[in-house]
Amino acid sequence: MIEERGRLRSLVGAGIALSSARSLDELLQRLVETAAALTGARYAALGVIDREGQALERFITTGIDGAVRTAIGDPPHGRGILGVLIRDAETLRLHDISDDPRSVGFPPNHPPMRAFLGVPVMLRDVAYGNLYLTEKAGGADFDEEDEEMVGLLAAQAAVAIENARLYESATRWSSQLEALNEVGTALASEIKLPRVLALITEHLRKLIDARLVAIALPRPDGTLVIEAADGDSAAEILGRQLERAGSKSGRVLERARAERVDDLRADPEVDYEVARPLAATTGLYVPLVARHRVIGVVVAHDKVGDDPRFSDDDLRLAEQFAIRAAVAVDQSARVARDALRRVVEAQELERRRLARELHDQTGQELTSVILGLKAVEEAHDPAGHAEALERVRAQVVETLHDVRRLAVELRPKALDDFGLVAAIERLVQTFGEQTGIKVDLVAQLADERLASDVETALYRMVQEALTNIVKHAQAASVSIVIGRSAAAVSAVVEDDGRGFDTAARREGMGLDGMQERLALLDGRLKIESRPGAGTTLVGEVPLR
Repeated sequence: MIEERGRLRSLVGAGIALSSARSLDELLQRLVETAAALTGARYAALGVIDREGQALERFITTGIDGAVRTAIGDPPHGRGILGVLIRDAETLRLHDISDDPRSVGFPPNHPPMRAFLGVPVMLRDVAYGNLYLTEKAGGADFDEEDEEMVGLLAAQAAVAIENARLYESATRWSSQLEALNEVGTALASEIKLPRVLALITEHLRKLIDARLVAIALPRPDGTLVIEAADGDSAAEILGRQLERAGSKSGRVLERARAERVDDLRADPEVDYEVARPLAATTGLYVPLVARHRVIGVVVAHDKVGDDPRFSDDDLRLAEQFAIRAAVAVDQSARVARDALRRVVEAQELERRRLARELHDQTGQELTSVILGLKAVEEAHDPAGHAEALERVRAQVVETLHDVRRLAVELRPKALDDFGLVAAIERLVQTFGEQTGIKVDLVAQLADERLASDVETALYRMVQEALTNIVKHAQAASVSIVIGRSAAAVSAVVEDDGRGFDTAARREGMGLDGMQERLALLDGRLKIESRPGAGTTLVGEVPLR
């Protein structure tokens, strides 16, 4: 009776441990130790069956110290008597393990074991693992009472394992959802494709526990180039070219079908020149498909852990990230095409304007010069000849001024020779002389030079702003401030004109062109205006 009460107390203690243990391994360790104490077994173990139901993913023991465990080597994977319990999921009691024909013996350095009790860990007809006990005290066999007690412990172990797996699944899905949301946000807000692809490879590698994840995109010449990578050797393979016809990535691109390779050495399509330096043994290959076109491949190598093979769940998750990557690549290509189209249209508009000015003004002035030269030829007296010659000289000077003005509009020489401030000073001087509008310029860059594309973008913004002021603002004065901070350079153009409604369509004002030009440099344009209150334009470009 006393012994039975002790056993019951041990069972209650195991139940309390079920709710108080901080981790699954800690809980299972307590259950194994309790099973050994309840039955008087010298050795006890709990094997947790993997999700495929074919082998053991955890093997927790008691009674074997660290030195012996190290001498034995790898834990069992589920062969012999242990494999019988995995396949049949039935309680097994043996007087001597070695007498059973299904036994495969023990590895070297393994302690001797004879009497054996194996009880399946089951819940709702699902096998989660098995409890194993050997070497009952006094050399006795395990009896029905031992079997019953261990069966109760096994039921508790099944609940613990299921709860732990449910928690792991919930945590994993939460992480996946969070990663997918972050990638979705990046797709909506990030205009730089490399940053989006880097985010995708980073999240996917972490979620599937891969050693390396990369994204390869095709080039016009037919080669594949690794445009993003995360993990081991990522820096070494970034930018590497892959032959489309001689690599696994190229084959997957052609077939437009995802593939999982458990052994790269056994796949003849694998490019060993790429795989060998990476020491890769397994792989996932998922095509990027956008609007029924394959536009790239996601590649993952080697799952971290004892088994480098990827699972079907890993493949499905990689396919979800491949969808996001395909959207990013396709969206980037469309934005690039649209930006190029807008640039070409803007260039054509500028060419047409310059052509009109050359035809209508400069052409007429040159025609006047020709007529003036004819008057010089026909002059018969010195006074008439001198007067005609002076008129021709004045026409030539005026024509030369117009040609220089057009050249400045195309590309001011001062911008290349002396920088942004000098070019804007010249622009402001010419603007004031031609329009009579007062312009105050404050430049805080001194003689500092910026990157050529930054100087050009800000110059064109100021130039377009002044053109708008003449055409639309009816302003009496303009203020221009060129400044910089530690991270950015800015241009502020403010006028006291009639202003406009910023919510209304702004045809012919060139504001969209300014915004696009600055956006190409990761910059932005801020517009503040209202009818009767003037307009302020603030252009800002980050320093690289």
